[in-house]
Amino acid sequence: MSADPIPSDDGIQLEDVKAVRAEGPAELRALMRSQIAIGRSRRDDKPKRATPPPPPGHRPGAWPTGSSPPGPPPDWQIPAHVWAAAARHYSNEEHRPDLPCDCGNCPVDTEENQ
Repeated sequence: MSADPIPSDDGIQLEDVKAVRAEGPAELRALMRSQIAIGRSRRDDKPKRATPPPPPGHRPGAWPTGSSPPGPPPDWQIPAHVWAAAARHYSNEEHRPDLPCDCGNCPVDTEENQ
């Protein structure tokens, strides 16, 4: 490969590549790396988003001063046996709609209610 710089217009022709290959793999590698560098120099850098500065006294990963994490969700206050009965009722309605529900919360169907 000659000392001439590679043109910045990517004007490499097929004959040029053949000549560089004839000189050896190191020359072809140098040519390809220079082409990559030319391409990278043409790229526009992605604009960086401006992040607002942290509030004064901010400790990374900590709750702000004077506040605390939220408490447990209200669903956690429901007793386990109520959850189990509700799940059983839903399962009965979905998978056995033609049978009477045995969840324990449904009223027993009598013939006059049907």
